[in-house]
Amino acid sequence: MMYRFTARVVAAKVDPDNDVMQAGVAEDEDGEGFFLLFMSGISEPSHQNVPLGLDSHCLVSPDHGTAFGCVREIALSDKLLTVSLDPASLDDLELEGPEIEAELDAADEDIEGMREVLAQVLAFGRANARPLRVAL
Repeated sequence: MMYRFTARVVAAKVDPDNDVMQAGVAEDEDGEGFFLLFMSGISEPSHQNVPLGLDSHCLVSPDHGTAFGCVREIALSDKLLTVSLDPASLDDLELEGPEIEAELDAADEDIEGMREVLAQVLAFGRANARPLRVAL
């Protein structure tokens, strides 16, 4: 089942002081609608994070569901973001299906900024440990 929504907010942030990169899309600025927030560290994951599975990108969903390394495929073309998730992560994310499509109703410069940071987030840590297809 594909979940579709229009993202009117597209944002990205690299925060070296807190060692975090974030890229996200949201229906509304107030956080009331659907959103996807992709996060990762900036520096290499610690040896403590590896056995805990915290050495990859993280995805946060509207009900604050969180899963690490769950993105299997992601594509951004024009103003359409398509995400395919590992079905095993759906319970953690509190989502019903692994396919999400967001039509981006945002400024081109915001989309480009998000594209750049999202590529870095998804390349973090053990991104190559599982197959991940990225077309950004």
